[in-house]
Amino acid sequence: MNKVITVSRQFGSGGREFGIKLAKALGIPFYDKDLISMAAENSNLSEEFMRHYEESAPGIFSRTLYSYYQMPMTDQIYIAQSNLIKQLADKGPCVLIGRCSDVIVENSVKIYIHAPMAFRVKRKLAMETGVAPEKMEEHIRATDKKRKKYYEYYTDRKWGMAENHDLCMDSSLIGVDGCVETALAFIKNLQN
Repeated sequence: MNKVITVSRQFGSGGREFGIKLAKALGIPFYDKDLISMAAENSNLSEEFMRHYEESAPGIFSRTLYSYYQMPMTDQIYIAQSNLIKQLADKGPCVLIGRCSDVIVENSVKIYIHAPMAFRVKRKLAMETGVAPEKMEEHIRATDKKRKKYYEYYTDRKWGMAENHDLCMDSSLIGVDGCVETALAFIKNLQN
């Protein structure tokens, strides 16, 4: 397997779990939240600061204010993460989760994991007890909205669109393990 695999996902669909299992099955590195600490090490930005602003698009006010002084922090974080993502992709095969990696690494195998809202709410509630289903749905919608805004701001593409990906899967239909099996077969066929 000599390809970088990028995974985009709806919050709660199992995209992170999918990425971990796919990387393990292929015997290649997996990168997601650790990209933040790695990018902080390679830049002059603190890890705490990066975690706060990570996957956020700048607002109109910050764009205007910073244009007179310096680049918005969200742009600095995006550039630091983009540079790191390119370095990791240049090193060899790996699985990268989110952070516009499907656009940053042009020749990657682009996978998108999605699921209906009811499935995602149920899945997240199983992981986080004591949260009302309505509150969980609000959290899922807010996270997806934030990801959409970030992706569309930095890529000029529509988030979640099938034409931006090589393979799109609904994890509610075949489960995360079924998505992994499907992706493995897809990747194998790409190599032939």
